[in-house]
Amino acid sequence: MFRFSKCFMLLASLSILTISTTLAQQRCNGHASLCTRKYSNITFIGAHDSAFVGDSPADNQGISVTAQLDSGIRFLQSQAHTNSFETLSLCHTSCFLNDAGPLTEFLGTVKSWLDGHPDEVVTLLLGNGDRTDIARYGEAFRSSGLDKMAFIPATHPLAFDAWPTLGEVIDAGTRLVVFMDYGADVNKVDYIHDEFAYYFETPFNTLDPTFNQCSIDRPPNAKPEGRMYIMNHFLDKKLVDGGVPEDVEEQGKGMLEDIASGIFGRRGLGDEIVVPFLEKAEETNAKGGGEGSIGTQVEKCEGLYGRRPGVVLLDFVDEGEGVEAQRVLNGL
Repeated sequence: MFRFSKCFMLLASLSILTISTTLAQQRCNGHASLCTRKYSNITFIGAHDSAFVGDSPADNQGISVTAQLDSGIRFLQSQAHTNSFETLSLCHTSCFLNDAGPLTEFLGTVKSWLDGHPDEVVTLLLGNGDRTDIARYGEAFRSSGLDKMAFIPATHPLAFDAWPTLGEVIDAGTRLVVFMDYGADVNKVDYIHDEFAYYFETPFNTLDPTFNQCSIDRPPNAKPEGRMYIMNHFLDKKLVDGGVPEDVEEQGKGMLEDIASGIFGRRGLGDEIVVPFLEKAEETNAKGGGEGSIGTQVEKCEGLYGRRPGVVLLDFVDEGEGVEAQRVLNGL
């Protein structure tokens, strides 16, 4: 009887040690401490227009989506439009001028990466400026297999403090979180969430290198309470000053502006054509220590809202110290 008791106690001790070791070894997005932290209490560095990769004035990133994920980026933003072949594609303003390929290919890339990294959680934010029927996005997610990995909350919308921890999301096998700016409908596709039910955004298309801005830009008249927020931290520069000549008729003027913004990036305030400021990216994406850095803008916004942003969106995530800033902002 004594021997049995000793053996039982030894086995129990070994079991506890095994469980403790397993917990100690668990890492979520690369860090054990994130496993017990709520999703809504984590700051992610995000790749703005992540799919538009290259060295043309219209491109926002210098490395591929896979390379962005490999570097430590866990939040990917992009925009989709319907091209001339009626394919839902990742297009920068105009599919005729800047088409990064079908949405299904982009989602397939994310799926392949997640399959190879079982302890990682990735978030997608999709721009749907055309208000394309959400069912078409659902088809793309089903085609890629990502629908089976997508996070579905118990209630819609989920309260700020009700988000699960990163460890709970991983254990549930729902390691993809998806938001959409316009056109989301959880009654049709229950894993694509309305961005503005969960976030507000600071202004974008800024030409001010100091980023002295933390006001709520979208959604209009939103209250900050109960929402995470996206701090837009990507700098533009003027490519065309003054836009299309005034003597061009309105219809033609709009067409020319669309072409220019599709080729060169995005339309700014008024008729100015603005593009990503690659030459300033290293300075803009500095983790802190200077005016216009990530850390300096975070301090301004944290002072206003009493908490850090949930997302900091950057152009050219391979320039500067974005991933290091992510570590620092999360106290890792």
